[in-house]
Amino acid sequence: MSQSKQTQTRRDFLKTTAAGTTAALFGAPAIHAGTKTDSRIVLGSGDYQYEVQHNCVKLPSKFTWQTTHNVAVDKDGFLYVIHEGRANQTDHPSIFVFDPNGKYVRSFGKQFQGGGHGLEVRQEGNEQFVYVTAYQHLKTFAKLDLKGETVWQKYAPMESKVYAEGEAEHPKKVWGRDRFLPTNFAFHNDGGFYLADGYGAYQIHRYDKEGKWQFAFGGKGKEDGKFNLPHGLWIDNRPDREASVVVADRANARLQWFTLDGKHLETMTGFILPANLDTHKEVLLVPDLASRITLLGPDNIVIAHLGQDPEWEKAMKTAKPRMRETPNKWQAGRFVHPHDACFDQDGNIFVAEWVATGRITKLKRLS
Repeated sequence: MSQSKQTQTRRDFLKTTAAGTTAALFGAPAIHAGTKTDSRIVLGSGDYQYEVQHNCVKLPSKFTWQTTHNVAVDKDGFLYVIHEGRANQTDHPSIFVFDPNGKYVRSFGKQFQGGGHGLEVRQEGNEQFVYVTAYQHLKTFAKLDLKGETVWQKYAPMESKVYAEGEAEHPKKVWGRDRFLPTNFAFHNDGGFYLADGYGAYQIHRYDKEGKWQFAFGGKGKEDGKFNLPHGLWIDNRPDREASVVVADRANARLQWFTLDGKHLETMTGFILPANLDTHKEVLLVPDLASRITLLGPDNIVIAHLGQDPEWEKAMKTAKPRMRETPNKWQAGRFVHPHDACFDQDGNIFVAEWVATGRITKLKRLS
């Protein structure tokens, strides 16, 4: 394929990837149970009920949300939030930290402004580290300590031989299947990790514990083992399952499971635009960019679709301007674009939505 055919802007990219999923975007059945008691809104049912607490954290007045993207919780219950940020605000942080009570603690990561995307916190020995991806013109990923000091920072793995010349040395704001636009991490128990190139080459890269590239799998396609925007990934180590890599194959509207060495195991359809993944005990959490949160049980049977119903689906589809641009039309207990979600140690869920004004929601588990 010629370079001219592979090169595209983010706007063109979103148009082309959305085209294949528009028909299904609002047609999937939703399971939603919600009640309102004493001004509380509760989603879910049975053993999985959650009190909705929108905008559960707030920034100091000197900062602004600039399209929230991902969330992570450390072992001490501190919440980390990354937003994409504006490239022209180079002194504004992209990562914010809040204590277990939701109070702002600190911020850092101005080097990721304009492309902040993925965020995870990992325990390594007696220390914890923040792993970050950045896309757009930055095209990089990094390991930081909890204060934001850089341990290492890396660029496109040219040894994989899937990237255009100069992609690592001179990254530019160019999109395409021969470009590097990393989105998220999953962590191997040997100290290494997997990195999803979700917007670029559609590859899952495997690195060792020293941060050295080992191999990759995937590539563009609809068949098993191929991807159309592998946006999120996780190690599925729920009880009674052999550990595997599960990938949110977003524009193919499905999840795919792989062995730890990249061999395809299983494909599950029935999603809309699955964006990321997390696990807590027997439950797999799937934030869906098309306005819902899905919980899967140990046998991958749907426990619940949280925050969605037919009328809200219709509003999400037809609203002009887009719903993400009109926060005055948002409804309590409904999601607009859940881009990431994660569990804390108590089974509560934090949700980051892909909206310019930013929104972080806590789903407090009640049972």
